[in-house]
Amino acid sequence: MDKMPKWADVVLIPLISLILAALLSALVILGIGEDPIAAVKLMVSGALGSTYGWGYTLYYATNFLFTGLAVSVAFHARLFNIGGEGQAMLGGLGVALVCLYIPWPHWSLALIFASLGAALFGAAWAAIPAYLQAKRGSHIVITTIMFNFIAAAVLNYVLVNLLRPVGSMDPATARFHEAVHLPSLHELLAPLGIAFSKSAPANVSFVLAIVACFAVWLLIWRTKLGYEIRAYGNSEPGALYAGISPVKITMIAMLISGGLAGMMATNNVMGEAERLVLNSTEGAGFIGIAVALMGRSHPFGVFLAAILFGFLYQGGAELALWTSIPRELIVVIQALVILFTGALDNMVRVPLEKAFLALRREKA
Repeated sequence: MDKMPKWADVVLIPLISLILAALLSALVILGIGEDPIAAVKLMVSGALGSTYGWGYTLYYATNFLFTGLAVSVAFHARLFNIGGEGQAMLGGLGVALVCLYIPWPHWSLALIFASLGAALFGAAWAAIPAYLQAKRGSHIVITTIMFNFIAAAVLNYVLVNLLRPVGSMDPATARFHEAVHLPSLHELLAPLGIAFSKSAPANVSFVLAIVACFAVWLLIWRTKLGYEIRAYGNSEPGALYAGISPVKITMIAMLISGGLAGMMATNNVMGEAERLVLNSTEGAGFIGIAVALMGRSHPFGVFLAAILFGFLYQGGAELALWTSIPRELIVVIQALVILFTGALDNMVRVPLEKAFLALRREKA
């Protein structure tokens, strides 16, 4: 019997962790002489109070959805993929090659094949650490961290020496052709009579991320492969006894994970920058770890956590712009959310489990 209801694990624990992080963040803001209530109001109005704010919140959330789903799929196989950052970088290279060298007649075709290119490059970058884990026993955490740095170096070399336009000093590709321009939410919602900011970078990739959420749910909970991934993650000896190959599951789970991380590039490379630049991932691969932890590796939970972190990013930018609260403190607030929802999970979980067990004994 479970120690507490499923709803408490999925909803109550993250909610309490979030409240604790908010309270501690308020104390930090008070400590530097600022008003925490005014800071929260500014964050809410800046991130959610206008279509412009929502546009940036959803743009960041789209990045975190892809990387959060990537980490979640690996988690189900009990694999800790910390390489989402590098896989997203190489996914950007896949998008750039597809968009630069193929004359697409329409953005919809370009998006399909750019997504495939991003997923292919991201999966290929995840395949090497996966093979080292499955065949050589190298720890996936160490190898994926190392591959983040290698990916940054590879991308730097490619941009500076191979893809940089002649005469340009900027380590970036040429701008993509107008035909592959992805419609923004403003362009998507205008025919429906819904006004949305023209300046916000949120685009059709957000819809693609929602489709990815549904696809991951189908994969993990409605397919044989998903069952094998979960079985292996929950009990490797039991999976071996059932004839499930550890090598197969490790490779497939990491390939899917890397592909999802790579697909983030459809949003930030193809949708926003419309060219490949250095450092375009902006740490989204690492935030995906927190998103997966907070979302309990369930696509719906990942969706909600991604929206929350999108809010924190956009709201934090507004705080840094309009108050004397330094940008570094915004990072501290984000770190507190990650700390309470991830590393200190048991601090909330254990007392709640005891409380629910006590309630059951009283009813019995």
